Amino acid sequence: MSKHFVSVEGLSRIYPGKPDDVVVFENANLNIEQGEFVCIIGHSGCGKSTILNVLAGLDEPSAGGVIMDGKEVSGPSLDRGVVFQNYSLLPWLTSLQNVSFGVKARWPQWTPQQVQAHSQKFLEMVGLSHALQKKPSQLSGGMRQRVSIARAFATSPKLLLLDEPFGALDALTRGVIQDELMAICRETQQTVFMITHDVDEAILLSDRIILMSDGPHAEIAESVTINLPKPRNRAEIVNDPGYYRIRNHLIDFLVNRSHERHGQPQPLAVDPAADNPSMTMNAVAAQ
Repeated sequence: MSKHFVSVEGLSRIYPGKPDDVVVFENANLNIEQGEFVCIIGHSGCGKSTILNVLAGLDEPSAGGVIMDGKEVSGPSLDRGVVFQNYSLLPWLTSLQNVSFGVKARWPQWTPQQVQAHSQKFLEMVGLSHALQKKPSQLSGGMRQRVSIARAFATSPKLLLLDEPFGALDALTRGVIQDELMAICRETQQTVFMITHDVDEAILLSDRIILMSDGPHAEIAESVTINLPKPRNRAEIVNDPGYYRIRNHLIDFLVNRSHERHGQPQPLAVDPAADNPSMTMNAVAAQ
């Protein structure tokens, strides 16, 4: 049995085709600890969303598997909450009803009063106490995404999966919801796996960033630990001397090194106090 909360072991996804099969990614190995916030970054086509869908039980791997909390992941479960980029709300239900729908499925023995109070609590946590009775068509894009996040948190999932949840939002709205997400994660100690293309977002939110090489035949190339102190404030984090060391390393990978074949993922830790971060990372990788 795995000692890690989530273990992705030898995961591969291959789509049969003619004349050749398409190998999206192969031999992906990844561990996530309980309460950890992990972001995954890579260019389009490297299989990030496919890995998330396998974790969610919405897709099956061609090889390998996923163990979560000592059990093999097989099919969807309320133990895993998912927030997609396109909101995925039921348009005929109000905000409160959309959240309550998941809560009732999670705790069918609860009274209607318990369901409503619990659902309302999480909508208030994302700043939507004024929009409980509004339907998705009456909400802005940012407000719809807040409902999706509230619904996911309200079911108390063991693992929260976020597939570029802020990708379609304007910068101001994105920043507000990022702050709300960080606050809820601090309060609940939620375990999170998140896809993003935004390097700054990944540094702000995560404890660790997974870097994937380009597809096809993508691999998990590096696992970068973010050693910046928490809680983090977007206005202050950029003044930390380690911030740009981490950011430059991530951008260098995406621009210059993501096409390389790595064989085994490299565990890295960017030391904010290091004079030469590349030397520090190489030393850690060699241990």
